[in-house]
Amino acid sequence: MPAVDQHPWPQAAAAVRDWLAGPATSGDLAAARAQMGFSLAWHIVVACLGVGLPLLTLIAEWWGVRTGDPSYRLLARRWARAMGVLFAVGAVSGTILSFEMGLLWPGLMGRYGQVIGVPFAIEGIAFFIEAIFLGIYLYAWDRLPPRVHMLTALPIIIAGVASAFFVVCANAWMNQPRGFTVRHGRVVDVDPLAAMFNPASPPQTVHMILAALMVASFLTASVYAVSLLRGRNDRYHRAGFFIPFVLGAVVSPVQLVVGDWIARFVADFQPVKLAAMEGVFTTSSHVPLTVGGIAGDHGLKGGLEIPNGLSLLVGFSPSTVVEGLNQVPPAQRPPITGTHLAFDLMVLGGLFLIGLGVWLLLAWWRTRRRGESDPLARRGTRLFLWLASFSGPAAVVSLECGWVVTEEGRQPWVVQGVLSVRDAVNPAPGLMTGLWLVLVVYAAMTVATVYVLRRLAGERPVPVAPQEADVTGYPVV
Repeated sequence: MPAVDQHPWPQAAAAVRDWLAGPATSGDLAAARAQMGFSLAWHIVVACLGVGLPLLTLIAEWWGVRTGDPSYRLLARRWARAMGVLFAVGAVSGTILSFEMGLLWPGLMGRYGQVIGVPFAIEGIAFFIEAIFLGIYLYAWDRLPPRVHMLTALPIIIAGVASAFFVVCANAWMNQPRGFTVRHGRVVDVDPLAAMFNPASPPQTVHMILAALMVASFLTASVYAVSLLRGRNDRYHRAGFFIPFVLGAVVSPVQLVVGDWIARFVADFQPVKLAAMEGVFTTSSHVPLTVGGIAGDHGLKGGLEIPNGLSLLVGFSPSTVVEGLNQVPPAQRPPITGTHLAFDLMVLGGLFLIGLGVWLLLAWWRTRRRGESDPLARRGTRLFLWLASFSGPAAVVSLECGWVVTEEGRQPWVVQGVLSVRDAVNPAPGLMTGLWLVLVVYAAMTVATVYVLRRLAGERPVPVAPQEADVTGYPVV
């Protein structure tokens, strides 16, 4: 009897079953981390705009109502449209993140979800409040008196700040876990309020909310700086630059003080993270502050050292002892070069933004002394605007680098000293497929968002809904 060739499909199906049933690989862990990191990096920019843009819109509307200047009212209406688009996009990216928390990190959410679930639940309530009042704000321009309409923006601002606050409280818990006890391998004695209001919550939440205001302000200002450079020097574009840039310039020095606060907190509560941030390998006093450089076998190489700088910053004395990475085994040390360079870039970006704010302040002071009214009419304005056009990207880079420091500096832990990243990841294989799918989704969302925002910004004449008759005749160049 002749031999019968077996069909190849059963063997292929068996191979797929064996692949799915096999253990997760180190590549799957890397894919999970990459997917979560990319999703967070994308969402955090939109979230910052959701926190800061409503405040900018309210300022523009208030000034327009107060002065009767249609350019400010037009700014408020256009920024409100952008708010609506970004809110919708942020809702999508936030939903993706919520699924990723459970699907990629079941070891975290399955075991500690009862501990950190409360801030996520409250954030959900704030999200719905924001959605409700955003709808009222967008569709009630001429259906409510102007001052009442402005009041409807206040819940949007408050809810946006509250959302940022409660989400960051959950992240702060990962840096300073509180509010539970592990007994016989089980999580007991759960205190959600103690978990939410852990020692890291105050500095982290303030730092993040200020960062959100900076990102929203400087990103918006940079768009109008480019327009001014292209010769669109009308009142509309000048107002669109000054309102957000002044807000960002006011917040930036405050952020410098808060940054010092959070750095001292890290020195006290997460000394290993500080050692990675500053590239300190050995515990000692008279520790220099090193700018730049990459990690070698026994220290940073190629960096610029400021003698005694780190000891002075930490304890105001050259004799202050700074703990080094030698305090923990090599397996428990964070990535040094990436954490250190991200920290340096964050600080550099912040100083750049503060410098631009000081430049504008000096220009304003000089114009006042000379009896002039326009700080952008002075020599050097074009150079200032050219640098200001980079303020938005600089703010975003600083924001992303700050989160790299926060998360990379905690490695290899997902919950500091309690749960490692490797133990928290989903053990199922095939996570790389999810990473590629997410990249495709976010690429499509990016293209669609940029396209819609550019259409909103570039339409001429100004797109006017039936209830927006007060700006029908305003010329935009």
